[in-house]
Amino acid sequence: MIRSYFGLTQNPFDARDLQLLPQQQEICDTLKVHCQQGGLCLVLGQPGTGKSVIKRSLQSLPEKQHTVATVGRTLHTYTNTVKILCDAFRIQFESSAFQCERRLIEQAFSLNHSGKSLTTILDDAHLMDLENLRKLRLLFEDFPKNHNLILIGRPSLLAALDLGVNQDIKSRVTYSVISKRLGSDDMRSFVLRELDRVGLGHNTFTQPAVDLIVRSADGVLRQARNLCVGCLIEAVRSASKTIDIDNVNRVLLQPHWQKEADLTDF
Repeated sequence: MIRSYFGLTQNPFDARDLQLLPQQQEICDTLKVHCQQGGLCLVLGQPGTGKSVIKRSLQSLPEKQHTVATVGRTLHTYTNTVKILCDAFRIQFESSAFQCERRLIEQAFSLNHSGKSLTTILDDAHLMDLENLRKLRLLFEDFPKNHNLILIGRPSLLAALDLGVNQDIKSRVTYSVISKRLGSDDMRSFVLRELDRVGLGHNTFTQPAVDLIVRSADGVLRQARNLCVGCLIEAVRSASKTIDIDNVNRVLLQPHWQKEADLTDF
């Protein structure tokens, strides 16, 4: 609908096409080094602060040089997690976790000998049972030494790793970073860069509209993206090619944008 109305070939503010911001690029560049050298990396942050953008950038590394396996269903049992790893490493699941571990180790060395770097990403790692994470850590100890394990999750994962029983994991961390909220200038740059990407003029959003979006997003990239998409939909509904402050306010009236105190029934 938005593409048709504005005459675009790409979806604006599409989560799958978001480009790395400078601070995200710095994190990604550091992770790429660890993908060559090996290690245990933590990428932590509150929801919507850009961790998924970093993950997608790593997943798009050239397949000829990199194998990037991702486990996104971290609430599974250890056996099911190993099944997911088998699928990610493109090997047949065996009848037991032990046999699968052996096949995974063999496949890891085979890929390593072919010149590929190996990276495993555990998304939403803060949800994973730490006992399962400990078992995975022991499995990866038998992988090639330049294998890189990346844990993506919320900062609460750090508190869990601080516990004495988990020091064997924390002591192996080679890099950690917090994906922070964006400042106002960075958020404005993000909005304008997305307009450039799809071929929309900067005047598609009036300056007051951009200012209100920046304030309402509160530094959270996902909120800014969702708010901008909502504004574009409102522009289509009102048959307008320009998003002004009224369009933004109509989106902000939706309950999920309001604070609990504003939703009290009268």
